[in-house]
Amino acid sequence: MFKNEYQGGAFVEIFSAQGKNPGAKWKILGSPSVIWKEFDKEVKSFVFVLEGSSQTNKIQLPKENKQILGLIQRFLVLQIYIPLGQDFSTELLITDLRNIKRRLYLSTVHKELSSTPLHAKIPLFMIKRKIWCNLCIDLVAFTSEIFKGAFFQSLDGIIVSANCKLRKIFTLKCKPQDTADKDDEPTDIIPRSCQLTTDVPQVTQLLNMTKLCQTEIKFGGHPLSSAESDQFINRGTGSMRSGKNQDVCHIAFGSKVLGPPPLSGRRNNMRMFSETVRSVGSKNNQSCQQSTVEKCVNRAEMSTLLLSESEAQGDKENIGHIKQTVPIHGGHKAPS
Repeated sequence: MFKNEYQGGAFVEIFSAQGKNPGAKWKILGSPSVIWKEFDKEVKSFVFVLEGSSQTNKIQLPKENKQILGLIQRFLVLQIYIPLGQDFSTELLITDLRNIKRRLYLSTVHKELSSTPLHAKIPLFMIKRKIWCNLCIDLVAFTSEIFKGAFFQSLDGIIVSANCKLRKIFTLKCKPQDTADKDDEPTDIIPRSCQLTTDVPQVTQLLNMTKLCQTEIKFGGHPLSSAESDQFINRGTGSMRSGKNQDVCHIAFGSKVLGPPPLSGRRNNMRMFSETVRSVGSKNNQSCQQSTVEKCVNRAEMSTLLLSESEAQGDKENIGHIKQTVPIHGGHKAPS
């Protein structure tokens, strides 16, 4: 639909609730009682309202599955209002440079990130609610970080599900300023024709793998190392739940993930020293056994102290490492 159109400007508008029949090009799945157009007094413009089940009530572009959008700009922006206590989902069809089609399913229903080689479920636990939000999705970052070895080529399908008010959908060439997280990287502003009026409470929120990890850390999870980052993206299993020795609870995701507890090495060392004490004690007299026990206990205490220092240093290294290994900007440029 957009493949042969000029996309070298600052933005490409995909949807606007203004006009006589803004949903004409969209496939609407849901009755007029759950999906309708109305004039919103707060933003002083028309919006599409989607209510009810996020599984059944949705709008889809293009209408036909055989059609493709062919959108090549890096950032997709949904200008939406999501109420409190309601589910919201959006599904994106991505084509990579090898012409493999992959799906990104972003939803408030998901509690953890999981993926197969062709499909990814991304939690939206951090999404801003009860305020108008320019929800900016970094298509390049999600494609390369979730599907290892894949590079974004085009966005070819969009599905927006209940519950939300939807004013506009557009793509951006440059990253907009994330008003919820200050940074010094080059950013661009929302195009004037797409902006909400200044008197409307609003926020611009950027979504990529870095933001997901930072939010996970902020809400109580431990920093992810490079190895754990691969485990965080659960490839092909659909779940990260495992045995008791792997129970590390992440508050943000509400699930148990990422391998054995970090103190397992310390417990193994203490067990080894305990066995050594018993072995030595069975072969020596009482005085010799007492001396050996004291030496082993001293060694155990020293080992515990060294492990504590090592783990503390490791945490600092992991925090620095994740900032380097999960880039906000991908190096790939979409083909024109």
